[in-house]
Amino acid sequence: MKQYAPVRIVCGCFSVLRDRDLVAPALLWSEAGSALHELVWRGEITAADGDAAREALEECPVRRIDDQRLGGEVWRAADELGWAKTYDAEYVGLARLLACRVVTLDARLRRGADRLGLVVSVSELR
Repeated sequence: MKQYAPVRIVCGCFSVLRDRDLVAPALLWSEAGSALHELVWRGEITAADGDAAREALEECPVRRIDDQRLGGEVWRAADELGWAKTYDAEYVGLARLLACRVVTLDARLRRGADRLGLVVSVSELR
């Protein structure tokens, strides 16, 4: 079994950003929950660790945003960036609507949307 510390990862990421107003599309919780469940299903983390990480995620200091304008902005962002799927465009689209940045640990998202100047890594905020 690989060693993960999902609760520490989830909480640690948010503690670095504690002085920021954090928002995300509702998709965040679905994506993160799916990733955690997959880790448990594959036996890479224990069910107890998965449950603890999911609970930490549910209590994270991020405000869910469900804006009716998001769908159109997501579509435009995916078109502009040449993405077939719109999952990552949810974050980019929301950042555009709110005139803010996307903070991510996902290097692929960071590289893919780099030319927009909206996506930064956590280390770039320090």
